[in-house]
Amino acid sequence: MEPDHAVLRHRFRIDLHEVTNAVDQASREVGQRFDFKGTNAKFELKEAVVTLSAPADFQLKQMLEILKLKFAKRGIDVACLKVDEPVTTGQTARQVVTLRQGVDTELGKKIQRLVKDSKLKVQSAIQDQQVRVTGKSRDDLQDVIALVRKADFDLPLQFTNFRD
Repeated sequence: MEPDHAVLRHRFRIDLHEVTNAVDQASREVGQRFDFKGTNAKFELKEAVVTLSAPADFQLKQMLEILKLKFAKRGIDVACLKVDEPVTTGQTARQVVTLRQGVDTELGKKIQRLVKDSKLKVQSAIQDQQVRVTGKSRDDLQDVIALVRKADFDLPLQFTNFRD
């Protein structure tokens, strides 16, 4: 009998087309709002990094909230955003927002350690930005999924069960 597998990975690959649409909508809203008229506030998107720039720090906070709202409306989980601290230089404040995709090595090791410490009869391995858990019993895999759900990771996770 082949062992069952469970794959724990980031909730989804971020659809960069939806990210582009959300950033465009946020840019249009900032351009139309009265409190941003003539401020040269803007969003710049390069791959999975959005850079916000505005004349003042408080405007960056407003822009970030607009961006989060547009992402949420487009089905992009805002928990995937890594927001850096604002940097003010002269007349401009800038803030970088990175869209995290996949389980990074550090988080993968934390998940692996959690699974190993649980003493369940499963094996886990980090493969291609995901953690693959293998066990002989589906019940053990379901226990692993319940264990990982209880743990507080700052990234939404997706659980996929399948048989090879």
